[in-house]
Amino acid sequence: MNICMIGHGMMGVWHSEALRGEDCCLHTVVGRRPEPTAAFAAEYGYRQWTVDFNQALADPEIDIVIIAGPSETHAEMAIATLQAGKHCLVEIPIAMNLEESERIVALAAEKGLTLGVVHPMRYRRERQPLLERIARGEERVSHVHGRFFIHRLVNVGATGYQRSWVDNILWHHSTHLLDLGLLMVSGGDMANVEAQIRDVQCHMPSIDPRTGIPMEIVLVVTTHDDQSIVCTGSYYGRERLYDTLVLSDRDSYRADELVSSLATQEGVQPIESERENAWHVPRDFVAAVREGREPLVPGWSVLPTMRLLQRAQAQWDARHGRQLLPGRPVY
Repeated sequence: MNICMIGHGMMGVWHSEALRGEDCCLHTVVGRRPEPTAAFAAEYGYRQWTVDFNQALADPEIDIVIIAGPSETHAEMAIATLQAGKHCLVEIPIAMNLEESERIVALAAEKGLTLGVVHPMRYRRERQPLLERIARGEERVSHVHGRFFIHRLVNVGATGYQRSWVDNILWHHSTHLLDLGLLMVSGGDMANVEAQIRDVQCHMPSIDPRTGIPMEIVLVVTTHDDQSIVCTGSYYGRERLYDTLVLSDRDSYRADELVSSLATQEGVQPIESERENAWHVPRDFVAAVREGREPLVPGWSVLPTMRLLQRAQAQWDARHGRQLLPGRPVY
C-alpha cells in the first residue's frame, strides 16, 4: 500500500506518525511550499515530495490518498482522487456543503473505491461498550452535549503557523460534536438515525468583520424519542474547552479531549490522548483497503451529519443572507 499524504499540518503529522512502521509505504507528500514540504518528507521518511497535487495523483504507484489539507479543498481533492482511481481517506469535514458530500459518496460507490472520513470521536475505544449496550436496548441516552471553545482572532492553527485558510465553526468543529451525538443517540446506527430526528435549531451570529466568519454557535437537535444533542462553541473563548458529555439512564460519561480523561460515576480514568486516538483512523483505513472491507467511518455514514449541518446553514442564510463565507461555495 503506497500512501500519498496531502498536507503536512497537524493532521498530516498525526497520520504520518500512525503509519510509520505499519505495513505500508509513505510514498509521496504534497505540500504548498517546496522547502517545508521537502523537510517534512525527510523527517517522516516519504520517498518523494511535490507541490503539484495532479502530478501526485497521476503516479500509478499510489494506492491510497489521505487528504489532510484545508477544509475548503477537501471536496475538490476527494473528487479528483476518486476520479484518478485511488482509495481516499478525507479529513473532517468531507465537504463544506451537502451537495458535494453526496457527490463524493456517490462517486466512490460508482468507482468501487474505498472512501473513509476522519471522524476520530467514533474511534474512542472506551465508548464501544456503551454503544453496544445502547444497540441492545440495555441503556438509553437522553442527552449529548459537545463543547469546543478556542481563541482564534488571528488565523494561526494548532501548529503555530499562519494558515492560508480560514476555519468554519459549523462545518468543521461542530461536525465532530454533532456526528458523535448522532452516533450515541442511535447506538451506532448511522444508516437509520435520520428517521429519529424531530427538529434542528441553530444560532450563529453575523460575520465578525475581523475574521470574515461567524464566530460562535449553538446547535440543538431533538429526536422523536425526546433525546437532545447540543453543540456549543466559540472562537472567542479565552479558556480552551473541548469535551463531550453523554447522559443516559445508567450513568454520565464526560470525555475531555484536552486532558485525556473520562469521568463516570465510578470516577475519572485516563484515556488515549487526542493524538493517540487519531492514530487508529489511518491504520484502520489501510487495513480496510487491504482486507476489502469498509473502514470504521465509511463515507456514506457521515451524510446524516452533513444533512443536519445543511439545515443549520440554511437557517443562518435565511437570517443573514446567503454569503460566500471562506471555504463555503454558495449554490
